[in-house]
Amino acid sequence: MDTRFTRGKSNILERPLTRPKTEVSVSAFALLFSEMVQYCQSRVYSVSELQTRLADMGQSVGAGMLDVLVLREKNGKRETKLLNMLLFIKVNVWKSLFGKEADKLEQANDDDKTGFPAKVTAHWHKGTTLMIKFNDSVIARDKALDGR
Repeated sequence: MDTRFTRGKSNILERPLTRPKTEVSVSAFALLFSEMVQYCQSRVYSVSELQTRLADMGQSVGAGMLDVLVLREKNGKRETKLLNMLLFIKVNVWKSLFGKEADKLEQANDDDKTGFPAKVTAHWHKGTTLMIKFNDSVIARDKALDGR
């Protein structure tokens, strides 16, 4: 490989994926976020289209971030149990996003039917609460895993 471009630095492909976490400037984040919103606004004709575009971008970024966190924190081992997945989100994902663990994790037992595979909604109750309703098939699968 030509060393003109790397002078004293290692090749990016040779760097470990488990590098230490770094901080991102708040102003850089704000600029990137603003540009993403403006980009989407200039290409839509309604608020619902804007919401859909931003949600698609967020889902893509979130999936990529989750892959990196699973690789770094769990050496690529994905959780299969619901409680362990939720604990991973509460501790690792929240800490990566907001610098601290989520305050608490609660389980509500209600009989509402859910969509597939889960429906996430945000509510305000003494702070922001994210409610995740899992499909009945997901709950059944988790109970079957408990039986093993």
